[in-house]
Amino acid sequence: MIPSKNEWTNALTHRHGAKLQKAFSSATVAVCGLGGLGSNIAVALARAGIGKLLLIDFDRVDITNLHRQQYKANQIGCFKADALAENLSEIAPYTQCQIVTAKITEENFAHLLKDADIVCEAFDNAESKAMLVNGVLEQFPHCYLVASSGMAGMDTPNTIKTRKVMKRFYLCGDEVSDVANTIGLVAPRVMLCAAHQAHTVLRILAGEYEV
Repeated sequence: MIPSKNEWTNALTHRHGAKLQKAFSSATVAVCGLGGLGSNIAVALARAGIGKLLLIDFDRVDITNLHRQQYKANQIGCFKADALAENLSEIAPYTQCQIVTAKITEENFAHLLKDADIVCEAFDNAESKAMLVNGVLEQFPHCYLVASSGMAGMDTPNTIKTRKVMKRFYLCGDEVSDVANTIGLVAPRVMLCAAHQAHTVLRILAGEYEV
């Protein structure tokens, strides 16, 4: 039986406190890219009670995604944005999900992200990462950006960290490892980086900032 919205809100408020939960539930967070990073970021934020998630990805679920991404075997072939929204509706039924099944480009990112308080960059392509980071920093001076760099391979998880690059820009990862130079993406390390990104979002909303 699904709890009522009031029961759900009361449980989160009991966990986080009224002031913090209000900050979470009032926030709109964009998750750009819904692969290993983005799907895990979205799940963590939904569980925390973020009010609205913008889920942006043009790709479909593939069998090779299932070892590290928050999808199910019966969702192979579905658009990731649709599949993730479906899964989140089961995990956190009162988080609003806005689905965008499109590729973020220099031409459309400003329109797609205009309502976001915080943007999470979760791409696996260096050019797309740079485009989004530069665009958000240049055109959204009041928006926070939480990006990623380096989480591949079997290196120790202790090198995954969060660094404040500038006032509204945070970078999570080891900033070194690259898929081309390792065995590839391994689920726990990717999830750890995603957890850093999600927790950074929550810290920003809580008014807790890295120095």
